[in-house]
Amino acid sequence: MTAEGSKEVLLLDYGAGNLRSAEKALLRAGLSVRVTNQPAELEGAAGIVVPGQGHFRQVMEAFDASGFREPLLRTVRAGTPLLGICVGMQMLFSGSEEAPGVAGLGLIEGTVKRFENQPGLKVPQMGWNTLEAVGDSPLLRGLDNSGYAYFVHSYYVPLSARVTAGAITEYGVPFWSVISQGNIHATQFHPEKSGELGLALLSRFRRNVIETA
Repeated sequence: MTAEGSKEVLLLDYGAGNLRSAEKALLRAGLSVRVTNQPAELEGAAGIVVPGQGHFRQVMEAFDASGFREPLLRTVRAGTPLLGICVGMQMLFSGSEEAPGVAGLGLIEGTVKRFENQPGLKVPQMGWNTLEAVGDSPLLRGLDNSGYAYFVHSYYVPLSARVTAGAITEYGVPFWSVISQGNIHATQFHPEKSGELGLALLSRFRRNVIETA
């Protein structure tokens, strides 16, 4: 769905993401969105959104089978803004402990890790948790740290990953729950399920990233 004169963001349909919920949330945030399963359409897009849910191996295999890998890497390295959501965030890194030997996109150096079992903490983390902003992430500008985001995940991006701005969340261990690294942005939680906070974050993606690119 697009609006005349607006910058169009592509939501990638590669068979492993909750497209309908993500599309509705992006539209509510004022973005012009088009769902595509055509890798050739990435060139010239104002922005790219990569959703993801499921096992890392299955998600990466579906992504590679779709033909999106090389066009996405080429487009993002040329400066096109990208937003990854949930496993779509984990895909941006070198790999994941969930599927040793399966290559992530490698846009950011680091390996996604699994939460260790700890007394009183169930794995997966499933529910609401807070964010602590770090550095200058365009997704978080002007937001305080009082909001809650909705998480469902067993794997996380450790603080050792090559990230300098975003947000940190604690669940037995601190981890990156939001990242902003150049033109690459992502959230481990689901903005579409995170109420006002999720909408505010997506609105900032539109205002601070897409409209200024």
